[in-house]
Amino acid sequence: GYSRTGFKRSMSTVTIPPPACMLRPLEAPLRYLFGPGPSNVPPRILAAGAKPIIGHMHSEMFEVMDDIKEGIRYAFQTQNNMTISMSGSGHAAMECAVFNTVEPGESVLVAINGIWGERVAEIAERSGAKVHRLVKAPGGYFSNKEIEQAMQKHKPVLFFLTHGESSAGLCHLVDGIGDICRKHNCLFLVDTVASLGAAPIFMDKQNIDILYTGSQKALNAPPGTAPISFNDRACHKMFNRKTKPLSYLFDMTYLSNYWGCDGKPARIYHHTGPVSGFFALRESLAILAEKGLEESWRKHKEIAAYLYKGLEDMGLKLFIPDRDLRLPSVTTIAIPDGYDWREMLAYIMKHHQMEMTGGLGPSVGMVMRVGLMGYNCEKFNADKALHALQDALKNCKKSKA
Repeated sequence: GYSRTGFKRSMSTVTIPPPACMLRPLEAPLRYLFGPGPSNVPPRILAAGAKPIIGHMHSEMFEVMDDIKEGIRYAFQTQNNMTISMSGSGHAAMECAVFNTVEPGESVLVAINGIWGERVAEIAERSGAKVHRLVKAPGGYFSNKEIEQAMQKHKPVLFFLTHGESSAGLCHLVDGIGDICRKHNCLFLVDTVASLGAAPIFMDKQNIDILYTGSQKALNAPPGTAPISFNDRACHKMFNRKTKPLSYLFDMTYLSNYWGCDGKPARIYHHTGPVSGFFALRESLAILAEKGLEESWRKHKEIAAYLYKGLEDMGLKLFIPDRDLRLPSVTTIAIPDGYDWREMLAYIMKHHQMEMTGGLGPSVGMVMRVGLMGYNCEKFNADKALHALQDALKNCKKSKA
């Protein structure tokens, strides 16, 4: 046997030493984040995120959350009561939307013209849905007629469309689609992660049943909070299920109470929300409210147009030929002949401390992406990005194509 003291000693001996890396201070480089997100966070939002933490169930926290709800309603142009922000990035809202509205065996229709449709289709499959895919190449566009034909055929309970397809740089029109969904008794789910604040969207007027976005793009907050809103049609489906949603964390029965949307007098603990993240999100929504949505949309369009001209003057080709279908927050450039896009991006990062990225999912190897969002959406930043690209074109030539 062994003595009690021997047992104690073995329990209290540290065998793994403190890691050397943790004895060095944290370093985060200053970079120009001119990719598809996250974007640079302005000092005012960083300062809001640095405020002292309060409890996630304190009355002052609920006030901040109530402000956030109002800010999201303005940004989404909706009066929906069921409007909250998910604890997590855009994917948290994506999963929340699908998990709460779809039950196993139900039919779901997903428009795929880039990576986001692919992800939603997989999430729906994981939740047991019968998924029908409407697929186009990156940058492809769906006509309302095609959408309606697929709806007649598959009779889905949910139809998903990406408004701002950042992997291809496309901004999809949504007019009329909500009406088609109503006619076919289907919920209309729209992803505006890359487009919110940069391109016009009107949740109520366009009959969008569920809309979500992320915090880290045109809103310029740190990644980690994801606004989402459900209208009454979506709530009716969501709260009259036969089975419980797959996820406990994303269950809207609990989340609606945590956010004070369920009409009950008391909010009950469900999970600990990202307090600092919510402070930062509130500040970013406050900036949007001060600036005004129309002004934000106008500015993104103006700076994007300035960027297009600079790129074309340099001899670069824009990936989306139709100007009206381009996503103002993320511009996609066709990879120039004779160049290795990876080498160009590495050169720009090394010599200009600037992030631009390649494609994502199906658009890999097809495009380079430049994002100028919110706080970064200024002429001088467009000039910086153009200068860096020009420098890379001069110094990275690979072959005489």
